[in-house]
Amino acid sequence: MSEDKIIRCITSDGAVMICAADTSQLVFKGAKLHLTSPAATAALGRLLTAAAIMGAQLKQKDASVTLRIKGDNSETGALIAVADSEGNVKGYVQNPDCPTEYYENGKLNVAKAVGKTGVLNVMRDYGAGEPYIGQVQLVSGEIAEDVTSYYAVSEQIPTACALGVLLDKKDHEVLLAGGFLLQLLPGADDAAIDKIEKNVSQLEPMTTMLATGMSIREICETALKGFEVEVLDETPLRYACSCSREKIIDAFITLQDDEIRALADEKGYAEAICHFCKKKHRFSKLQLEQIIQQKHDNSAEPQKDTPKSES
Repeated sequence: MSEDKIIRCITSDGAVMICAADTSQLVFKGAKLHLTSPAATAALGRLLTAAAIMGAQLKQKDASVTLRIKGDNSETGALIAVADSEGNVKGYVQNPDCPTEYYENGKLNVAKAVGKTGVLNVMRDYGAGEPYIGQVQLVSGEIAEDVTSYYAVSEQIPTACALGVLLDKKDHEVLLAGGFLLQLLPGADDAAIDKIEKNVSQLEPMTTMLATGMSIREICETALKGFEVEVLDETPLRYACSCSREKIIDAFITLQDDEIRALADEKGYAEAICHFCKKKHRFSKLQLEQIIQQKHDNSAEPQKDTPKSES
């Protein structure tokens, strides 16, 4: 697999903007970390890709976007994906080993696993002030259509979104993943709209285009056929988690003293496992007592008498 990356392009007349991403490696890593079933792999992969694209639109440093889908009667349970403006993406699925069903044409029935009704929440955190939170009802559970609906309902931006994850038919490992988000800008006239609608209707599925060797730039140029295209930027993508021992300690400090002590198991250790990367952070009883002390005097640091973390 080539390096994951994302590209943003705009037409020279300012009528249309498109963002396309190859997320094959990061979706592959996410599936391996969470040991997902085929249906969960496809669902999580699509949401990771959507988050990567939406994160690339946040140009402020330290900005991030969190997407959360909770379908009614969902087999996957909650799906969460987080991406920042630097190309770091992570996510998890509540029920990674959910059942897998297929349509008659052999394609994965992602909507059945996710739930055809429910809620998509979008939270943008710009690193300062209150985050922006939007919410829309799911329209299909296929995720791309739900993201399109979010932009139409919550932000009134005409949008076309395509997301895809291609799995090996035998071992169900991720072969390709990617997506694009195309949006009409205020400068789009009727002629531009008609041209874009025709172009989008003629596009092959995202993974088909990637499988034929098309680059994400070529995909953008195909979607914008008939327009002069300018590249705004191109950014590498990666599956990366920002969890740390310090952040866990900060979370422990919010608990009552007895609650902190009760975290230790019968062997005398408390273990926190990150939802996103599965890294284990271990704390001894002594360290828990020192966290309590730190909570009260805000000065002591826990002694590192056990390994910091283990994968």
